[in-house]
Amino acid sequence: MHISQLLVSQGIISPQQLEKASAMMTADSGRFTDQLVQLGLVQKATMDAIVSRAPEMPTSIKATGLGLSMLLRMMLKAMAVDGLETPTRLAHRLALPAALIQQLMQDAAEKHLIESIGQSRLTESVEVRYILTTMGRQWAAEALQQSQYVGPVPVTLRDYSEQVSRQGMATQRVGMEHVQQAFKRMVMPDSLIRKLGPAVNSATSMLLYGAPGNGKTTIARLVGRIFSDVVFIPHCIEVQGQIIKIFDPSMHEPIVDDDTPDVHTGIRRDSIDPRWVPCRRPIIITGGELTLDMLDLKYNQDVKFYEAPIHMKALNGTFIVDDFGRQLVSPTQLLNRWIVPLENRIDYLKLHTGKSFMIPFDERVIFSTNLEPDDLMDTAFLRRIPYKLEIPFPTVEEYRRIFRMMARARDLDCSDQDVDFVIQELQTKNNQHLACYQPKFIIEQVLASCRFEGVAPKLARDHVAEALTNLYTKRAIVGQTQAAV
Repeated sequence: MHISQLLVSQGIISPQQLEKASAMMTADSGRFTDQLVQLGLVQKATMDAIVSRAPEMPTSIKATGLGLSMLLRMMLKAMAVDGLETPTRLAHRLALPAALIQQLMQDAAEKHLIESIGQSRLTESVEVRYILTTMGRQWAAEALQQSQYVGPVPVTLRDYSEQVSRQGMATQRVGMEHVQQAFKRMVMPDSLIRKLGPAVNSATSMLLYGAPGNGKTTIARLVGRIFSDVVFIPHCIEVQGQIIKIFDPSMHEPIVDDDTPDVHTGIRRDSIDPRWVPCRRPIIITGGELTLDMLDLKYNQDVKFYEAPIHMKALNGTFIVDDFGRQLVSPTQLLNRWIVPLENRIDYLKLHTGKSFMIPFDERVIFSTNLEPDDLMDTAFLRRIPYKLEIPFPTVEEYRRIFRMMARARDLDCSDQDVDFVIQELQTKNNQHLACYQPKFIIEQVLASCRFEGVAPKLARDHVAEALTNLYTKRAIVGQTQAAV
């Protein structure tokens, strides 16, 4: 993968500009990234930030950080399991440069582990095909007994930790305008915006609390999305001879897809190590299903390699614990697990062998709850969460804005009298709080009634009144009325 692909995928340059710059390249042009800067297509500061963060393509066996024996066994496994025979296909499968694969194949041939079986034409090039010898199949079988992982070669724990630090949350900053832009689709008080800004820039943990239905989860997601820069996530890492898978397509969002054009300049110094996947900063949400064992390495006895825990996959991003206090595990147990990571910014994970290792804990943890924080955690833990933001009920004016915005989104006419009717029914007649989720709920119920009756969509009073009856049960209304008395 070339850095130019990142620039296109992020909209920094267009495919047409990339083609033009590529056509102007010669053997004496130097780095392609420098050429883009000289042509005025990319600002130097932008290019420097991307280049300094991107993991470089390894140019030697030593540069991978892994031993020759491990690389050799991974190649033999790929040949045995996937039936790969050429350096190009093995390079793609193992995410290594073809030149390094050639070195591995030469070593394997000298050890009588592989043998050539002729030539194969792949695209415009001709390559020698190789198959495993009897001894090579034995080596592959032994390697598969130790671990059945076949895929991109891992990066070392040291390289992983350094990369996490290099692209840390604290490297990014936002101002008031940026925060306002991020939350422009939400109706919320300016005082909350002013509190969110410092919390976002702190790159530490925060607690969002308040009554249900007022946007805590949405705010948490938007906080995670506020930074749009690229981070590099490895397919897997190697720790004490064990492989831990990290990149998860169900949780991570790559920014380069198959449609992003590549550039063939013949100069590979600007290429990115393909063992790393360029992604948006991860946003991982967990709710009531969160248990303590989800925060530990998961070792698969059948295939003999690990899956990274959920919070490790969230490194350099945002980890949201939604509905905090309603997990299967008690809040105290869960909080005790987080004390060291939140305070020291490091975490310790244990292998099934009993050995432990340390990883940087660079992520923003957001706890979201509709329970009273003082009932969930003691003072000692509360002080470890620097930012505690109460998400309030909307004011009457904010409620009007939300209702009109939701109606406009569904092409419904909405008068002040329509909103006044809803507010009067909720507050005056039924003693209910106004909540941010109500307008959308009511409008969807009204539209459903109109579709059922075959009439044009309209905020008719009878349909609105019927929708209001579905907001709360009678017991809830009676209970709140009695409490008010």
